Amino acid sequence: MAESSTINKGSTVEECEDMIRRGLRTPMVKFLKEHLEKSGCRIGDNFIKASHCDQKISGAMLRGRGIIVCSNHMQIQDEVNQVLIHELIHAYDECRAANLDWANCAHHACSEIRAGHLSGDCHYKRELLRGYLKIRGHEQECVKRRVMKSMSGNPNCSESASRDAMEAIWDVCYNDTKPFDRAP
Repeated sequence: MAESSTINKGSTVEECEDMIRRGLRTPMVKFLKEHLEKSGCRIGDNFIKASHCDQKISGAMLRGRGIIVCSNHMQIQDEVNQVLIHELIHAYDECRAANLDWANCAHHACSEIRAGHLSGDCHYKRELLRGYLKIRGHEQECVKRRVMKSMSGNPNCSESASRDAMEAIWDVCYNDTKPFDRAP
């Protein structure tokens, strides 16, 4: 699940659908979609949809249903692109790990670590815009913060269980850069 940073009303579903269409043409999104298909996971035309969301999230990957982008939390193209990349990494994880169980704190934490690290969510410029001014070592701190934020929505994982799971699998998941050769 991608954390929302937008405070006001965002865009309409129709405006967001247009931004999704543009986002699907970006190199990183095209790369991830291509690797999903190479892994045997076909994604149809309705796999990614815009929706009005009541929760304060920017998007989600819903098992068996696809990706939703929360239009009411999206204002600009870059936000939509980031949500697409983040959620496509979750989709890739689910595709390649047939036994991925989102109720399992370690499984959930691992996919969040990978999505946070590989999507660019924690690029220092994005962090500066969020008000985090630390330059050195910011990326891992950001990934950990965003993993914990996302996992707070998992009813199967308490805060301590989430933190323990994240710490236990950190090195393996942070260093797993598939489908990329290295972290982008």
